[in-house]
Amino acid sequence: MEIITEWGSVFLILAIVFGLYMTWGIGANDVANAMGTSVGSGAITVRQAILIAAVCEFIGAFVAGGDVTETIRSGIIDAETLDGRPELLVYGMLASLLAAGVWLMIASARGWPVSTTHSIVGAIVGFAVAGIGLHAVHWETIGQIVASWVISPLLGGLAALLIMLSIRHLILNAENPFRQAKRWGPVYVFLVGWIVSLVSLFKGLKHLDLHLTTTESLIVATVFGLVTGLIGKVLIDRVKLDEKADRAFHFASVEKVFTPMMIFTACAMAFAHGSNDVANGIGPLAAVVSVIQSGGAVAQKAQLPLWILLLGGIGIVVGLATLGYRVMQTIGTRITELTPTRGFSATLAAAAVVVLASKTGLPVSTTHIAVGAVMGVGLSRGIAALDLRVIGNIVVSWLITLPAGAVLAAAFFYLFKFSFS
Repeated sequence: MEIITEWGSVFLILAIVFGLYMTWGIGANDVANAMGTSVGSGAITVRQAILIAAVCEFIGAFVAGGDVTETIRSGIIDAETLDGRPELLVYGMLASLLAAGVWLMIASARGWPVSTTHSIVGAIVGFAVAGIGLHAVHWETIGQIVASWVISPLLGGLAALLIMLSIRHLILNAENPFRQAKRWGPVYVFLVGWIVSLVSLFKGLKHLDLHLTTTESLIVATVFGLVTGLIGKVLIDRVKLDEKADRAFHFASVEKVFTPMMIFTACAMAFAHGSNDVANGIGPLAAVVSVIQSGGAVAQKAQLPLWILLLGGIGIVVGLATLGYRVMQTIGTRITELTPTRGFSATLAAAAVVVLASKTGLPVSTTHIAVGAVMGVGLSRGIAALDLRVIGNIVVSWLITLPAGAVLAAAFFYLFKFSFS
């Protein structure tokens, strides 16, 4: 308790700096991953992606993000093991923020799309083992993460493959692909609006105090989907047949139909990320603030102040703008060649699997789902359409994310403990 009182201001400053650093890493890696298909398919530019992320991430975090965050991420460690030793939690969360930030910076610089959640989970496990002991960790949670390494890309890939095959059957293989694209385009846009609104409603709009039943959620999502589909139809109707471009590439006009549709998926992914991952990503910062403000009390959950959400939003936008292009290159151009139809299939599939996971409690990673979805659309053209060397590097980066975060956090934990105790 005395350490918290004596060094409270210093801990708070360090938590803000490290929290900003980590959210910068989230923007450079996680958000870049979410926007990679839209940029890589040529539907939007990097500058437009940054603008969409800046607006939709904030809206997602404020409208559908939680006002209470888990201070000890996903129940990985038991809060009771820290009773009477709040300074250990502060050292641990500072170490976790810094470790996750460093790992995300390394991964982003190399263009590896890794899981932000797994980075911070690995870091918290590392500090818990180093500072408290093996008994402090709920190891069954780690087992779920290992399962997600297989489940997430498989589900994302399968869903993307099915959507791509449906586009091929309904549009690309039709006698008049352009006319079919204009006919079915609004239906696919409806699915985007329907799925994203279901994600938000199933998760619960706590800020708006809305608690709907499953039937009510389906009705509201259907209405929102219809409105989105109608807007999509207006934009799609403006696309004209380009016979000159079609002579060079048979589906050039069809791809132009899917370009405005990609704007919807880009907004949807940014909104979903803002509502699902931003608040969780800054949970350790909220934990430190909670301990300092309470004079040393350790709680499993804490209020998430508005200024922390704002800090997270600023960090994410700056991260995407400064280093996000490397991960966007990997997702958008290096795994397989993306066009607007393929990018749309991958993003819609990723959103659909996130809905399934949020409703059923499946242990999945949104990053791994998105990468799996890109692989799925590539696989629709055969295994030769995939760059297996790039995929191999990505899988290795997934496997080392957890131990890398753990080792870094343990080292930083001892550094802070030695410096302040």
